[in-house]
Amino acid sequence: MFDLERWQEIFDTIRKNKLRTFLTGLSVASGIFILVILLGFGQGMQNGIAQEFESDAATSVWIWTQTTQKEYKGLNPGRQIQFRNEDYTTIVDKMDLNIENKSRFYRPQNITTTYGNDALIYQVLGTTSEVQFLENESMVFGRFLNEEDENQSRKVAIISAKIKKEAFKTIDNPVGETIKISDIPFTIVGVYKDKAGDQEENRIFIPISTAQKVFNGADKLDNLVFSLPPVEDFDQAVAQSIAFKNKVETYLKQKHTIAPDDEGGVGIFNPMEEAKRYYSLTGNIKFFFWFVGVCTIIAGVVGVSNIMLIVVKERTKEIGIRKALGAKPWSIIGMIIHEAIFVTAISGFTGLIFSMGLLEIVGPNIEVDYIVNPSVDFNVALATVFLLVIAGAVAGFFPAWRAASIHTIDALRDE
Repeated sequence: MFDLERWQEIFDTIRKNKLRTFLTGLSVASGIFILVILLGFGQGMQNGIAQEFESDAATSVWIWTQTTQKEYKGLNPGRQIQFRNEDYTTIVDKMDLNIENKSRFYRPQNITTTYGNDALIYQVLGTTSEVQFLENESMVFGRFLNEEDENQSRKVAIISAKIKKEAFKTIDNPVGETIKISDIPFTIVGVYKDKAGDQEENRIFIPISTAQKVFNGADKLDNLVFSLPPVEDFDQAVAQSIAFKNKVETYLKQKHTIAPDDEGGVGIFNPMEEAKRYYSLTGNIKFFFWFVGVCTIIAGVVGVSNIMLIVVKERTKEIGIRKALGAKPWSIIGMIIHEAIFVTAISGFTGLIFSMGLLEIVGPNIEVDYIVNPSVDFNVALATVFLLVIAGAVAGFFPAWRAASIHTIDALRDE
């Protein structure tokens, strides 16, 4: 029930102690403000890390050749391992692995690429059609490589949007144009765009069969890449990718006579393992942010409790008069708690509004590595404020109980 006199008393008390009330409210508002900002940046870090892993298929496993570091079975360290087509086909066809997409790369050596009289200083890679899904490439013009390109060893090329912008400035659509790779003409059939940005768009793709035949690659391979079927549970996806990685690594080390504990020879990158490490890190950081924010709020609530104790001390004689006139203990308790809740609620919602507003305005414009669009779920923030109000009520209860416990005679004697 709305009690006008109670509200008048609260506002009179606030007017008499403006600075004290302001500083108390500021400590509470700053607690909520700091908590929401910290949680926002914690979410921003998680968004940034997720974006880093979006550039390639999340369940992919990348494998490349390296130099051995240990002697094994009479073979000296320092051997450069060379993958072959047979390694790829064995993994795909004979190892009973659950593979969604697969591809391989061969990097021709000592080649030059030109368009007309202009040199194109970009990497040429022989690969297959499925790399489009593994690399998350989207097409701007034309098409990507297909199986017929590989089966017929066609001399076709796929360039990036970056290459189109830099080397084909006067041409709206370069599909159909011809570039020369070591004086051999290749027809551009598509222009791709990579989610990872310019650093992944310095590549020209050609069919792997063409790269191996035309540029004396025989059956050599430089990289193998696979993606596994997605699963709903993150931990299950990590376990699946680790099991796949271990099985393939064991096979390749046995095939190329590499010591099982040799960290060289075969390089493997498993994004799911890296993602788990990063997500664990961000989880710990968010927990730390919660801890700091909650401690700040507790400090504010303790401030409210102290202020209520001062209020009770200042109004001891008034409380004695109320009790002498027949005021019930719970009426006095309600008066003190009401004031504590009011100060806490107004301060809490003020801090919430300012922090959410700041994140809405500034968040989308933040361009920092591993921090993308810091934000907070409004329901979480609102629930935090309501918990703060409850804490404010608890903080006001103990001073209120002290006020209600004062004997009427002692209160009236107070100076």
